[in-house]
Parts: sequence; structure tokens; C-alpha cells
Amino acid sequence: TEIHFREQTPPSHLSVCYLSLCTGQMTDLLYTEKELVQSLREYIKAEESKLAAVKSWATKLDALTRTSTADPEGYLGHPVNAYKLMKRLNTEWSELESLVLQNPSDGFISNMSTHRQYFPDEEDKTGAARALMRLQDTYQLDSEAFSKGNGDMLKLLDDCFDMGKTAYNDADYYHAVLWMQQALKQLDDGEEAVISKVEILDYLSYSVYQMEDLPRAIELTRRLVAIDPSHQRAGGNLRYYERLLLKQFSEQNQAQDQDQPASEEPIQLGTYMRPKDHLPERESYEALCRGEGVQMTETRRSRLFCRYQDGYRNPRLLLKPMKEEDEWDSPHIVRYLEMLSDKEIEKIKELAKPRLARATVRDPKTGVLTTANYRVSKSAWLDGEEDPVIARINQRIEDITGLTVDTAELLQVANYGVGGQYEPHFDFSRRPFDSNLKLDGNRLATFLNYMSDVEAGGATVFPDFGAAIRPRKGTSVFWYNLFRSGEGDYRTRHAACPVLVGSKWGELTIRLTQLCI
Repeated sequence: TEIHFREQTPPSHLSVCYLSLCTGQMTDLLYTEKELVQSLREYIKAEESKLAAVKSWATKLDALTRTSTADPEGYLGHPVNAYKLMKRLNTEWSELESLVLQNPSDGFISNMSTHRQYFPDEEDKTGAARALMRLQDTYQLDSEAFSKGNGDMLKLLDDCFDMGKTAYNDADYYHAVLWMQQALKQLDDGEEAVISKVEILDYLSYSVYQMEDLPRAIELTRRLVAIDPSHQRAGGNLRYYERLLLKQFSEQNQAQDQDQPASEEPIQLGTYMRPKDHLPERESYEALCRGEGVQMTETRRSRLFCRYQDGYRNPRLLLKPMKEEDEWDSPHIVRYLEMLSDKEIEKIKELAKPRLARATVRDPKTGVLTTANYRVSKSAWLDGEEDPVIARINQRIEDITGLTVDTAELLQVANYGVGGQYEPHFDFSRRPFDSNLKLDGNRLATFLNYMSDVEAGGATVFPDFGAAIRPRKGTSVFWYNLFRSGEGDYRTRHAACPVLVGSKWGELTIRLTQLCI
């Protein structure tokens, strides 16, 4: 169809082409624009949803950080808080970063990049989980005790699952059973979680099998197969478990109905025996940590006294004698009150914090310093010449004990975090020559200063004779590690119990060395 334009210049060929050829596409472009608008709305909706999620995170974390930073040591003194801090920074902040990265925010990402180098890694999170299990064992706490209570507890099913998975990956099936069972219980009680019942039963059934409880493993695996009949591993395991159980019954000539399921009662602490480990006095050591088995009778207590100690007429102590209390009669352990002032303690912390590093022990076979699971703490070493406070404390120790620090090791500051401990050990060396010691000698005595109170746990215990010394801020305890003959007093084998609640700003320790003559 031709259209004539009166008294107007006809359009150019290009314009005619544009009108004729592109007009047909305009309809498509209208629909395209409509789709773009819809996509834009979906984008806005997604952004609003993401923003709402980020706001929720910010609100939760803002409230959490206000509480935690109001009293950092008190907050981190609770082992579960320390574990969850590790988990948040290791896992949850990364999830938040991924969420924001969907539409990058330069300020946030820059901030994340700056601070990421200080975040705990997977090993730290795993270590915190192991520490909770250590507390669980030492203080005989079942998983439900951790899972119930106030908001600080591991109330989330996902937390319980993570604990169980950590144990499982360590082939620690004893704890895997306890935590996976708790996760299953909470799921059965209706708690919502990302983790499925199939996943929990998969870990739990195999862990129970490793604890050599075939009937229970069969019952749990049957529950798994009933939920997911296509689960190949579970199906194969079930047939294998049933054959093993049938073989056991045949060998024992026991008749039992194979279709009768095992009890579905929860697997509680004590259902299975905790595996034995390297420590012969494990039970007595942990009992003392709980306050059980202390061998201080009334007769022995009557032989303990309080006194003023003037350092055998030491001029510096004549005007202000040291208050001394007997903690134990034989071997003789004494406590000195008001040994450290609050200002001195804060100065020591200030000096030590930048230097704190994982404490090491000397490998008895190679003599090389290394970390060990039986000593979980951070320590720093302070020289008397670097600050007047350290020099003053060294002088005070000399005045009280009558011993010299000239041949002693440096002051060692120890901080025990979540589940921190030092299992039973001797302070004196049983090696003919220990390169840790100045010159050729041995650790004659130990002077242990407590720089914090501990709400629960953290005692210094002596399994050989059943003593438990509780930390008291500003006080010190003192004992001899050697007899007058120079032989080691094996009764002084002692341990630092794990801190259950609180922070053990532990020990400012000096080990006084006796030179060999």
C-alpha cells in the first residue's frame, strides 16, 4: 500500500527501510520490554529478599556482639560461646559473604578481605568441637545438657550434627553416637533443620556398628531404609549387619527373632564404654576435676594452718608479711594470698597477649618441641628485664621462697581457652639433660600464680594423692618438685583441668632450677 505525503519531502531510503523493516520488530520489542520489566521486578524481589536476610543477620549479630563485647572474657569463658564463635567466623560469615557477593558491595567485601586473614579456619572450628567433647567427658555431661538450657547452649540441631560429624571424621565413634543421637532426638521432636533424618541415621547407624552394637545398628539402618528405600549403602549395610548378627547367634546357639527391632530408647551417656587412651590415671584425674575423690580428711585438715610469712626476716617482707595458707600437708603445698595486684595482672596480660602461641611439649623420643592434644593452651614467656612489673614479681618470689631466679626459666604466662587443659605431667625433668633448663640442673620447685578466678573447672589437681587446688585470682601456690637428695618427687605429678565456665588466665608460672653440684 502506498501512502502519499502531500507537500512534504519524501523520506530517504534509509528512513523508509527503518519504518518498514523495524516496525514488525517493535511488537517483539514490546513483549521483550514486558519481560524485562518482569525480570526487573523479580530482581527487585530477590534483592529485597536478600536485603531482608542481610538485615536479619545484622540485627542478630549486632545484638550478639553487644553482649559479647560487654564482657569479652566472661562471654568467652563459656565453652559453648567460644565454639559457636569459631563456627560463626568459619562458616556463617562465609555464607553471608556469598550472599552479598551475588551483587557485590565494595565496602563490605573490602572489609571482609581485610579481616579474613584473622578468621579461624576449619582446624580451629574442629578444635573447638573437640574441646566441647573433652569437657563432656571430664565433667560427665550428656549431649542433652549442652543442647538444653539458655540461649548459649547448642540448641540448634545443626550444631549437634556438626559436633557428631567432627567426631565421625576423627573416627571417634563414641562421641559421634552421642551427638548424632541428640540431633536425631531433636529432629524427632519436630525441630526444623537443613539436615535430613536420612543423613543423621546414615552417620549414626555406622557409628553404632563401630561401637559393636549390632542390634541397635540394624534397628537404625532399618529406619533409614524405610525412609529412603533407594539408599544403596544403607541397604548393603543392613544385609551385612543382619548376616553378622545371624552368625553371632548361630555361634552362640541363641534363638532370637530377627524381625524384632531393638529398643528405640535414646542412646545416653554411659550406654557405651568410653575407649581407653594413653593416660593410666584418666579416671582419677577427671574425678578430681569434678571435685570427686579429694583425699583431704578432717584429720589431715586439722594439720593445715594459716600464717604470716616474713621471708625468714627478709627486710622487704618485715613491714608487709605475705599471707600464707597450707593447701596440703605431704607433699607440702602452700598458697600465698595477695601475691599479684589487679594492676600487675593487667600489665602481665598486656605484655603477654601479642606473644601468645600454642603451648608445646618436648617429644620424649626425639627431644623436639611439638604441640600435643594433652596440652591445650597458649603461652608466652616474659623476661624480668623487659618491664619493672616482671622484675618486681621475680624479686617477690625470691623474697618469699628464699630461692634465686637467676637460674630459673622465664616467667611463663598460660591462657586456657575453651576446653583448655594440661593432662597429668611432671614439672621436673626425667631426662639426664634437658636443654630447656639453664646450665645442667633440674626444676627444684614450681611457683604458680593465678591471674583469674574460674567459675567452673580449671583446678590444678594431683592424682597421686588426691589434691585439687582451685584457682583464686591474685594468689599463688608453691611446692617442691625434688627431694633434698635431688631425686624427683613423683607424687607431684599434676594436671590443669579443662575450664568448664570462665577463662583461666592462667598461670604465671616460674620453675625454679636447682644446679647440679
